[in-house]
Amino acid sequence: MNQQLQLWRQLVPAYAAGYFLSYSLRSINAVIAPDLMRELSITATGLGLLTSSYFLAFGLFQLPLGLLLDRFGPRRVEAVLLLVAAAGCALFGIGTTLLTLAVARALIGLGVSACLMASFKAFSQWFPGERFPALSATIMMAGSLGALSATVPVEAALPLFGWRGIFFLFAGLLVVTSGFLLTVPDHADSSRHESFGMQVRTLARIFGNRIFWRFAPQGCVTSGGFMAIQGLWAVPWLMEVNGFSRSAAAGILFLMGSAMLVGYIFVASCSGWLARRGIAPMTLLITGLGVSLLVELAIILNIARPTLLWPLVGLSFSLSTLAYSQLTIAFPVSISGRVNSTLNLVMFSGAFSLQWGIGAAVEAFAASSMSRADAFRTTFALLLAVQALAFAWFLVPVKRVQRSDAGSSVI
Repeated sequence: MNQQLQLWRQLVPAYAAGYFLSYSLRSINAVIAPDLMRELSITATGLGLLTSSYFLAFGLFQLPLGLLLDRFGPRRVEAVLLLVAAAGCALFGIGTTLLTLAVARALIGLGVSACLMASFKAFSQWFPGERFPALSATIMMAGSLGALSATVPVEAALPLFGWRGIFFLFAGLLVVTSGFLLTVPDHADSSRHESFGMQVRTLARIFGNRIFWRFAPQGCVTSGGFMAIQGLWAVPWLMEVNGFSRSAAAGILFLMGSAMLVGYIFVASCSGWLARRGIAPMTLLITGLGVSLLVELAIILNIARPTLLWPLVGLSFSLSTLAYSQLTIAFPVSISGRVNSTLNLVMFSGAFSLQWGIGAAVEAFAASSMSRADAFRTTFALLLAVQALAFAWFLVPVKRVQRSDAGSSVI
């Protein structure tokens, strides 16, 4: 018990710091979007492309990331990549063109692409499987705090530092966190002795596994859709549809992040207790996904106050973090990096496509004589319909494979 506590104290703060910065950088453009559009004279489509380049680079790197995590270990991989993110933040701070900022944003996405997956890999190495839900929720709490830091605090700091100064600050924090990660213990993983060809063949078997494809569609359009909205389109929706000022919209985004934090605390502290009383983590996951879709419908129909509905979205979506732990325990520990990074690839591919696509759809509907508010409603309604189909597919049960640490041949 003392050894487990010591490991927790060594591992969790370092990986949590990385994910805090990752989520802050993912969400920050939602608040600085008006400044970027005004200074660069770009459209909603251009803003969507600029912001989603983070997701594109993040998503494209997930497959090689999984191989790197399983071969070289999480602390080395994340420490190096955080330096790439720091370079991206510095470039964003000095950028003057849409292309430069898009490249910088892509470097940031590449650099923080390991923050969550590295923590999951480390936890799968050092802790028993029944602790995955609580540990993953603890890291997601750090991400939620990062999302909160990118709302009201960023909006308040803009007059003092400007958006460029804020990105220079992030660059410095990323360098410090990279050094912090190198102080955590490393783990001798059997997968490091696998040949590269064997690792790639295991990756192909993950893609061919029915359990993986139960999680993938909802990860793409539900989790990916939430990230696209939280990271960019929530504030424009609140301003265009509900008529809020940017400060008020940032405040609602803060409430949504706070509700997510409450949800993560609930999962971290209560998931094990509930499981011992017959309420499995999968039940919580399904409940959270279902409630989030109902609340999205209420937002589109505007049947309650945004100050109530948007936090409810954050609270219900916080339960989706359980998807990682539930997928992880179905596969051997030695390939957990590849399993989670493959799911992350699907999620962030969806986030990239939807963050860009939402902007393009809104502009297309608005160009057809539809008001901007109605264009947003129609776009969100189409997204909700696709998410409902993915949720229905997720409800189809799959026989779980026997978890083993013997190696990739178990799949």
